[in-house]
Amino acid sequence: MKRLRFLLMMQFSLFALLPTNSYSQHALQRFDDQILIDLSKKRTPEKTGFFLFLSNHNDWVNIGVPAGLLAAGVIGDNKEMRQNALYVASSSAVNALVTMLVKKIVKRPRPFLANVKINAVYQPKHYSFPSGHTSTSFTTATALSQAYPKWYVIAPAYLWAGSVSYSRLYLGVHYPTDVAAGAILGTSTAFSLRFMRPD
Repeated sequence: MKRLRFLLMMQFSLFALLPTNSYSQHALQRFDDQILIDLSKKRTPEKTGFFLFLSNHNDWVNIGVPAGLLAAGVIGDNKEMRQNALYVASSSAVNALVTMLVKKIVKRPRPFLANVKINAVYQPKHYSFPSGHTSTSFTTATALSQAYPKWYVIAPAYLWAGSVSYSRLYLGVHYPTDVAAGAILGTSTAFSLRFMRPD
């Protein structure tokens, strides 16, 4: 019960990133818009290709990590590794459901739909808040780091998650507040399911 309360508290704290008074909304929106406009002016074909690659392969990594752990656990007859695979996969599944729910509740339009000055590299469908790519990459990074708390696991896991998150800004498809909310959501989901790790 405590874990569920923690998860709900962290996830609904995401709404704090969407201020209620109009002045705060306007200032935060200007901040969000300006960052994306500035980033779009600094794009190069090489960087765009790289960040598209990261975004396009995010799901493969999020599926591949628990699948790889499960395969290694089965081949090596390692119960702990199989349990860790279940923990990472469950964190990802719960996170995906909560992310979709929050998107449907908030219904924030994509940056390129809300501001004509924001030029996106491509135009994905669905709502903007929170960033699904960010939340899934941070869920995987956090769950993997909790399962294997070694620097050589944690550093590349969060480097991947941070790079995927930045790619969403660079490509002009998410606001900074979308990405921040996705990172909070993904991290809190993995933390809330830590009880699934092997003892």
